[in-house]
Amino acid sequence: MMMQMLETTDVKEARRSRIAQFSGRAATLKVGGSSITGIVRAVKEDTTGETPRWIVTVIEKQPRA
Repeated sequence: MMMQMLETTDVKEARRSRIAQFSGRAATLKVGGSSITGIVRAVKEDTTGETPRWIVTVIEKQPRA
């Protein structure tokens, strides 16, 4: 298992991540041009800049063989 920390400024993406975190199901997050599927462990809002951003911690699911 790999744990990754992703950063997003998309409000909808952050909301979907938080819903997936509380429901305990896997979510697919799009970052850059790629997508990551996994279990969301944490969603933390960072309001230090002018635009709000969210740090999302995801445990990536291994692809099934």
